[in-house]
Amino acid sequence: MRLNIRVAIIATWVTFMFAACAPNETSVSPGDASSTEATSGFPAVTWDASLWSNRREGTVAVDTLAELLSERTEGAWQLNVHYGEALSKARENLDGIAIGAFEVAMVCNFYHPRKNPALMVLTMPFLPIESDEDSKAVRKAVYSHPAVVEEFARWDAMIYTSTYLPQYEFMGRGTPPKSTDDWRGMTVRAGGGIGDAMQLLGATPTSSTATEVYTGVQQGTMNAAAFPFTYAFVSYRIHEVSDWFTNGMAPGTADCPVVFRKTAYDALPPKYQALLEEIKDDVDATQLQAYRDFDKVNLPMLRDAITEVVFTSDMRDELRESVGRRVIEAWIAENEEDFDARGLVELAFEAAGAKYE
Repeated sequence: MRLNIRVAIIATWVTFMFAACAPNETSVSPGDASSTEATSGFPAVTWDASLWSNRREGTVAVDTLAELLSERTEGAWQLNVHYGEALSKARENLDGIAIGAFEVAMVCNFYHPRKNPALMVLTMPFLPIESDEDSKAVRKAVYSHPAVVEEFARWDAMIYTSTYLPQYEFMGRGTPPKSTDDWRGMTVRAGGGIGDAMQLLGATPTSSTATEVYTGVQQGTMNAAAFPFTYAFVSYRIHEVSDWFTNGMAPGTADCPVVFRKTAYDALPPKYQALLEEIKDDVDATQLQAYRDFDKVNLPMLRDAITEVVFTSDMRDELRESVGRRVIEAWIAENEEDFDARGLVELAFEAAGAKYE
């Protein structure tokens, strides 16, 4: 017993002496920018980002952000990107931000509508988003609305930018839907307002996460899935278990913004906060270009592999009038006592140069 105690004392002394003689290095906790500056003149900061699935076109915003932060600070600011739900489940990324488990995350609004009810405006069907410029303008306007700012602040979160999901289309197995009646009885993966619109067409919506869709379509627990076109279908390999896809239906989109932990952001020195603003346009441009480049490869491949169901602009306008407005008005009525839901819808339309009436 005495020998063991002596060994423990000696080990403790050796550890203490080693630490005392070691080079003086500052340990930086995530989000702490108060350390002594490195030789480059930049404070050492380490942030972690929580994402799901693998690195893909939809993660380009976060990947580019990590690269630019390291490049512009000569390696002093490291953003470690963790894929595959390594840090948190996709539906729990806001919770992880709130408890300080990481500083950056992608969140999808329709994964947890009750956590971000105001941001659900971006899932409303047939919003007038016809171009990348519309997508940027609408999202920027919505992000700055007090209701959206406040609901994210409740999670100690702030939206930095969007991953700019493209317009959705459907892909599925079995008989292709060539008329509105053909959707009746289908089980479709479609969340938010898009799911509500499909329900009005007689389908049964489900809000499965992206990583669950392949198995759902393969095993027949869902007939079709709505995804950002074309990138997500190929990224999640849905075309491998499908017979058809729609093109031109464009029922709407969702929003998966890149959010920061507000406490971590506030702790940054002013020059780091300024840097985030300086590089935002490059982050956005790289993300949008990634989708365009991927489309050039994907669309010909999909057309060769499975059946394309083309929706004309007249067919889309008919859906906009028959189900789109009904869903939007129902959403406004459901939320108008909690925040200015109608104002949010009007703001989204105005940002795209249209008018909701």
